[in-house]
Amino acid sequence: MKIAAIVLAAGQGTRMKSNLPKVLHPLAGQPMIQYVIDAVHTVINEPPVVVVGYGAELVKQAVGSGVRYALQDKQLGTAHAVKTVRPLLEGHADLVLVLNGDMPLLTPATIEKLIVAQRGNKGTITMLTVIAEDPRGFGRVLRGSDGMVQAIIEEAHATPEQLKVRELNVSAYCITANWLWTTLDRIQVSPKGEYYLTDLVALSNAEGLPVQALVIENPTEAVGINNRIHLAEADALMRQRINASLMLSGVTLIDPDSTYIGPGVQIGRDTTIMPNTYLRGKTVIGENCVIGPNTIIEDTQVGNECTILASVLEGSIVEDNVSMGPFCHLRKGAHLGKGVHLGNFGEVKDSYLAPGVKMGHFSYIGNATIGENVNIGAGTITCNYDGVRKNSTEIGANAFIGSDTMLVAPVKIGEGSKTGAGAVVTRDVPPGTVVVGVPARPLRKENSG
Repeated sequence: MKIAAIVLAAGQGTRMKSNLPKVLHPLAGQPMIQYVIDAVHTVINEPPVVVVGYGAELVKQAVGSGVRYALQDKQLGTAHAVKTVRPLLEGHADLVLVLNGDMPLLTPATIEKLIVAQRGNKGTITMLTVIAEDPRGFGRVLRGSDGMVQAIIEEAHATPEQLKVRELNVSAYCITANWLWTTLDRIQVSPKGEYYLTDLVALSNAEGLPVQALVIENPTEAVGINNRIHLAEADALMRQRINASLMLSGVTLIDPDSTYIGPGVQIGRDTTIMPNTYLRGKTVIGENCVIGPNTIIEDTQVGNECTILASVLEGSIVEDNVSMGPFCHLRKGAHLGKGVHLGNFGEVKDSYLAPGVKMGHFSYIGNATIGENVNIGAGTITCNYDGVRKNSTEIGANAFIGSDTMLVAPVKIGEGSKTGAGAVVTRDVPPGTVVVGVPARPLRKENSG
């Protein structure tokens, strides 16, 4: 049985009070809609169709090419949104899954259960519901004596007795495809001028086709997002889910409530994450590391046995046994070899530091290649920008760079060479040479002429 999926993402989300489309607001570091799309990809093979409208180009740019798109020019309700997908899906699927892009906490397991339930349903629709004390503005689900859904009553139209009902509509449906496409045109416009997908329940019952409801086992999955209070609530729940999964896999989080880890981050066993640490993007951290506190790592690969204290790493590679901090900054393109040490307030950008390099505090290395076992004294700077272009610095293995050395690029320091403290190096230094001064010159031997 072939399954197709529709993700509704055309609304602006006026209660967010934002120019950004609601579904693009970040949740634990990625747009909330991405969680819905990822869940669909886990369950079905076909790419979902995302219905876009407000900020359509922004949504397409954020979501990318792993889906198909349908455009809802005017936001005329959920049924109208589904109708825009008909040219893409009609005749190509047996069941249609309809989800909202602002329900990021729904899990693949729950979506799979929804599909399985509809496969066994003699009627046309299986819908997800939740039992909750806080209705959050959701419609009330009214069941008949046979347990099937008789009606969905929106909160604004519910009687006082109906408002007491605690079974709520989650707005996630699995629908028989042929019946859906032939019935959409029968939905009447509401007093607000919109066409509601919930009207399918009444139309199905009128045909004697039962509507089945599946209650979500974990109510937190049904937390939808309509405002920034809901966004914060959902973000906390998502972080709890991510953190719990990591801890069960062998990662120690000293204080999970103050640890912020994105969904794409991978961490090896026996690594400890200290409080107030942010791990984002495509970050991968190895085993037996200590990360934090007060550390931000984004799109960075960290090896095993590393210690990173109160530092910022972005777009970098850190090999095994590296230690750094506090207050280091690895910018895009930094690559630290095995056993490198960075002192406090060290910064590296677009450079390779070979194994064994020791870089003192208050130093900056940019656009450079540093050989093995080089010692870089405190306050060393590669002067790599001449006002027009970035120039490179090369330092050979086993060199010793004295404190407060200025390396004016382009420049090469030979293997085993040394610079004196405060030297300003403007010319290449041959291997095994000691240079001092401003500008730096080779140091004379004591017995020279």
